[in-house]
Amino acid sequence: MFKKILIANRGEIACRVIKTARRMGIQTVAVYSDADARAPFVQMADEAVHIGPAPAAQSYLIADKIIAACKQTGAEAVHPGYGFLSERTSFAEALAAEGIEFIGPPVNAIAAMGDKIESKKLAKAAGVNVVPGFVGEIEDTEHAVRISAEIGYPVMMKASAGGGGKGMRLAYNENDVREGFEATKREGLNSFGDDRVFIEKFILNPRHIEIQILGDKHGNILYLNERECSIQRRHQKVVEEAPSPFVTPAMRKAMGEQCVALSRAVGYYSAGTVELIVSGADATGESFYFLEMNTRLQVEHPVTEAITGVDLVEQMIRVAAGEPLAMTQDDVKIEGWAIENRVYAEDPYRGFLPSTGRLSRYNPPVDGWTEDENANGRRGVDGVRVDDGVYEGGEVSMFYDPMIAKLITWGETRDEAADKQVAALDAFEIEGLGHNIDFVSAIMQHPRFRSGELTTGFIAEEYPDGFHGAPASDDLKVKLAAVAAFVATARSDRARQVEGQLGGPLDPPSAWTVTIDGTVHEVELDEDLLTVNGEEVDLALEYTPGDRFVEADVDGEDLVLKLETTRTGFRMTTRGAIHKVECLPSRIVGLTQHMIEKVAPDLSRFLICPMPGLLVSLSVAEGDKVEAGQPLAVVEAMKMENILRAEKSGTVKTVNAKAGESLRVDAIILEME
Repeated sequence: MFKKILIANRGEIACRVIKTARRMGIQTVAVYSDADARAPFVQMADEAVHIGPAPAAQSYLIADKIIAACKQTGAEAVHPGYGFLSERTSFAEALAAEGIEFIGPPVNAIAAMGDKIESKKLAKAAGVNVVPGFVGEIEDTEHAVRISAEIGYPVMMKASAGGGGKGMRLAYNENDVREGFEATKREGLNSFGDDRVFIEKFILNPRHIEIQILGDKHGNILYLNERECSIQRRHQKVVEEAPSPFVTPAMRKAMGEQCVALSRAVGYYSAGTVELIVSGADATGESFYFLEMNTRLQVEHPVTEAITGVDLVEQMIRVAAGEPLAMTQDDVKIEGWAIENRVYAEDPYRGFLPSTGRLSRYNPPVDGWTEDENANGRRGVDGVRVDDGVYEGGEVSMFYDPMIAKLITWGETRDEAADKQVAALDAFEIEGLGHNIDFVSAIMQHPRFRSGELTTGFIAEEYPDGFHGAPASDDLKVKLAAVAAFVATARSDRARQVEGQLGGPLDPPSAWTVTIDGTVHEVELDEDLLTVNGEEVDLALEYTPGDRFVEADVDGEDLVLKLETTRTGFRMTTRGAIHKVECLPSRIVGLTQHMIEKVAPDLSRFLICPMPGLLVSLSVAEGDKVEAGQPLAVVEAMKMENILRAEKSGTVKTVNAKAGESLRVDAIILEME
């Protein structure tokens, strides 16, 4: 077994590998850029080596710097994590030339499966079903348009070396192809150093199923069941679960055996994932198609660990060290259900715009996960596990992926795992930047998710007008009104004790008019009774003015609420939504009709940068006439290109930025007449 390994990655996956290596008694080496000098993974590792500036192209993507760090520290092997150099054949070859073990698959398997174009040819030759499409070289946009018309819309344009949802565009018509083809090429080049693109038919109502593969250097290859990753946004996975609510035992066996056969054809060993697409309209599940094989550890590997008890990172290390697998296919079981939500730095209330900045407050619901020898350690603390690599006071940088953490829950049933997600998300405290906690909580509560009727179009279909918070039942609003009145009373009681606040020794109000998202509730409190709209409510909570979180038992339901004080009440966040709560003493409510409403300014004539990023291109100049919806600029943030469009028709009056400039959030790019 290795004595020391280097992790050629950063963030949560670096922390994840270090935890397993530490349990195995293996020393670890971290490599870090300027942006990560104070990151948790650097502190956790036994040694750390600085490898360059913040941009990945100048640090984490330079193989020579990784190899130099190995030589400097005496690391015998490298775990690449996911992304960065994890699927670069040149990196694995360079390590081999220096006598350093690559904790991953053989070079020929990476080469065969890492190139999406070549892998489809190989899969087809091996008799595996592949999605209809064009797998040759595409010359230019005009060629792409012709190919798309021949295949038939809708089509998907994908960067050949792409992954993680980057370098992908869905096209429903010729205009979509013309608009997206060059962007797909640029994203592929910028993120993966390869601008080749292929085009394939987009399967309608698809479900995304993937099979976890594990093999050793002695010819043993197993499948560790499936994961369902159908809930995606912009082709990037948001929710993953294992097992799939769609896959039957017969389907699992058929998929698993075919994926093992494909892996065997390329001499695969280590952990890997074969991604399949299945038509949700096919009740038999027999029409599954090969999409690609990821020759690395997947972001969503914890859900497989939770239901099988297998530590995949440990298995990768043992396989790399030459050990045979200590299990057979019959040993692979399914125990319970696991769900993973990716907590991203993005604002779902503003169209999922990327959000960068400092984590002024970061407090996950549990502290990591146990590291004992018990396989149940993979299930976290009481079925809740957090894999992260950030810290309070740290910065979520524009240079890397926007994922803050992964929240994994395990339960005996799917509903139990989802319920644990909702409770844990309520207790997850993040401030300083936008995040998607409310959004994933809303998904966990959604009736369609609970029914298991999933497709990759779930988010687009269920939130066609964007996300505005999970709907709240009348019963929940009554409970929130009770809590709000109690909190307001406690705050007023404190205020009366501060000299001069209320002009004398007055009692706090006992009657409140509480308006929650426009719904009015009349609340009365005395020492022994609390009523909302005349109905008694049983409330138990502890609150001290200034508390940011409140844990309450309301009519037998446990609620965790985040509180933010406003001028006339609170913003209460719970159960996947932010609720605007106005809380006024009932005796003064009538005076509010005399308040003058403030009218928001009209900003539609400005093109405003919605997030910090790089202005890639500007397609208009001063004096140009534009139409509503016309693309005006492209801004790159967190490795994704975002097209900014005109809100209304008009003429460009002034242009305040030029291509190549870095823009701050809310910067005015141009103004219209």
